[in-house]
Amino acid sequence: MRYHAAHAWLDGAVVADVLLEVEGTRFTSVVSGVPAPPDAVRLAGLTLPGLANAHSHAFHRALRGRVQASRGTFWTWRSQMYTVAARLDPDSYFALARAVYAEMALAGISCVGEFHYLHHGPGGVPYRDANAMSAALLAAAEEAGVRITLLDACYLTGGIGDPLLGPQLRFGDGTASAWASRVSALRPGEHARVGAAIHSVRAVPRRELGEVAEWAASHAAPLHVHLSEQPAENAACLEAYGRTPAALLAETGALGRRTVAVHATHLTASDVTLLGGTRTGVCMCPTTERDLADGIGPARALTDAGSPLSLGSDQHAMIDLFEEARAVELDERLRTRERGHWTAAELLTAATADGHAALGWPEAGRLAPGAYADLVTVTRDSIRLAGAAPDHLAESVVFAASPADVRDVVVSGRQVVRDGHHLLVKDVPAALTESIAAVTG
Repeated sequence: MRYHAAHAWLDGAVVADVLLEVEGTRFTSVVSGVPAPPDAVRLAGLTLPGLANAHSHAFHRALRGRVQASRGTFWTWRSQMYTVAARLDPDSYFALARAVYAEMALAGISCVGEFHYLHHGPGGVPYRDANAMSAALLAAAEEAGVRITLLDACYLTGGIGDPLLGPQLRFGDGTASAWASRVSALRPGEHARVGAAIHSVRAVPRRELGEVAEWAASHAAPLHVHLSEQPAENAACLEAYGRTPAALLAETGALGRRTVAVHATHLTASDVTLLGGTRTGVCMCPTTERDLADGIGPARALTDAGSPLSLGSDQHAMIDLFEEARAVELDERLRTRERGHWTAAELLTAATADGHAALGWPEAGRLAPGAYADLVTVTRDSIRLAGAAPDHLAESVVFAASPADVRDVVVSGRQVVRDGHHLLVKDVPAALTESIAAVTG
């Protein structure tokens, strides 16, 4: 298969007339300055590597609009989230996740990191297949045409020293050892990889943190963790352990190059130094962080300290990696009252190569020979991008594009979206409507 991009983003720059040749799931040749051969699929606009959504809770998509109808805090939002969690089963979760992942594909996302903690049946009773909910997510991603890293979350307590209650019982495996045993039985397909997650220091006791980190290390798997999302989390950790959540994770061996701290909103200066010094990644989810009134995390300081940046849509108040990327810069402008903290190239790297690396797919996120053949083409013909010239095309896409501008998406060599239409899930809005109604009705 051959594709010819009028313009493509290669090695941090916009290049004209790029011929991309694909065999199987990989690019075999990427050459610029080549006229379009007659047999090549022509891609107008700007072609990017596939985008990586590094942090997703698929079932939260059912909350869109509903949780914006009232005032409150993260904690009141959480009670509404638990209501949906209580209603899901493997079949309804498959249907919802399939539709959500199809929505992601339409937005140019080729790989998703699913931070998964809804493991068991009502009351915490395991399904006959203890990984039935995980299997539903893996199957959903395959049918929607995207790759997935299932970040299976260890979730043992309802707060530091508190038992799991109500819908939380569905999250728990009892101990980190039992969690590790269940996760080790997962057998993902070629489109999937399995990683580990520590839900938070609220949900995994100090004595159990090391075992989760050891499992990830022994499997060379990514390890993600919600970190300092709320000041209350920091206060509880300081009271119980006499140290910040970041310091506690460092003490138990949970930080490092394969670890990604999600949110990292309320950090001390020492936390920033600790995360950067260990090359722990950071995943920012600005549309969620602002929707839940969480705050603005120190993304620039973390990256300057050594932490690679990735992006996620988290609760899916919207699914738009362009918005997540520009929000990192725009939020920093609001915080500092200065402009120009991130270049378009830096933000696109976070949404592509660094996002895929955070999910354990370092061979994806680049338009290069040997990389996974993922690409997303953004039109220049929309009202948002009309007038964008090649010398500022990357900036125009980062600061103005939306999923409505995505025309073509190829994932692992297979075309999933053509001319803005999903080829595998024929009516994505209907699939979303039906699956959301089934768990909110």
